[in-house]
Amino acid sequence: MRDFRFGFNFFDIASPGDFAERCRRGERYGYDTALVPDHLGAPAPFPTVVAAADATERLRVGTLVLNAGFWNSHLLAREIATADRLSGGRLELGIGAGHMKWEFDAAGIPWEPFGARAERMAGLIEEIGRVLGGGGYEQHRPVADFFGLAELAPVQRTGFGGSGPPLLVGGTGDTVLRTAARYADIVGIAGAYQVKGEPPGTFRLGTAAEAEERVRFAREQAGDRADGIEWNVLVQHVQVTPDRRAEAERIHAERMPDMTVEEILDTPFVLLGTEAQIAAQIRERRERFGFSYITVHSPFMDVFGPVIERV
Repeated sequence: MRDFRFGFNFFDIASPGDFAERCRRGERYGYDTALVPDHLGAPAPFPTVVAAADATERLRVGTLVLNAGFWNSHLLAREIATADRLSGGRLELGIGAGHMKWEFDAAGIPWEPFGARAERMAGLIEEIGRVLGGGGYEQHRPVADFFGLAELAPVQRTGFGGSGPPLLVGGTGDTVLRTAARYADIVGIAGAYQVKGEPPGTFRLGTAAEAEERVRFAREQAGDRADGIEWNVLVQHVQVTPDRRAEAERIHAERMPDMTVEEILDTPFVLLGTEAQIAAQIRERRERFGFSYITVHSPFMDVFGPVIERV
């Protein structure tokens, strides 16, 4: 059974000083990773992960997750190698298929059906592995040799088929999870599920039964690789409270009327209770789902931080 790891993500940067202090505070709590999503209007992923690494001593940094539709494989490979070098080999690279149609529209990128976006993501992963593996720019070697240039390579050689940093693939759809099962060192199961028949980006929270089925599907696809994969869960809500049922009832009434109170209490995407109860939930969910890598959203970093020492 894998040891626990804990991560938190960033939604904004108030100031350089505030950002650095948040990173250091996360490190003091015992978080293992600071993570950055890839959304328009939010911080740019790679400058942010480099700054997070620079502000801390041991904290790993990563993306959770890059929108594959935003990236060209060669330009992304350059970003990966640079960030891994500047972080001292502390980068984790998370990739997803992208799910916010408005972002594609705003960026002038064609919106494709989910299957096409997932296939594009798989192709991107394969091509990045080839580029990071070296030998992709032989035709320019005479110029590079003349100027004394070396082809930049990552420090880490564990992910992307031994060519780069650890790879996390996150999502819930079949095609994404098949890709994750084939390539990823870390498989991320997100808590947000697209509501069928509603516009893209209309989400609901996944239930425990759905999470269990998605993990089972991914493990089946991974075959002999399954036990070597690290399983990540992105927790959508954390609340320390002496009465977890009362908090679940409030969430049901105010935010999640489509889930029962029991489903809210049971889902791995919500953590409710005293610090001791939340620690017990995390241990139980590692046994039940295999989730050993727990990530919380930025607003819950301080709420969840004291729980880490209890696990």
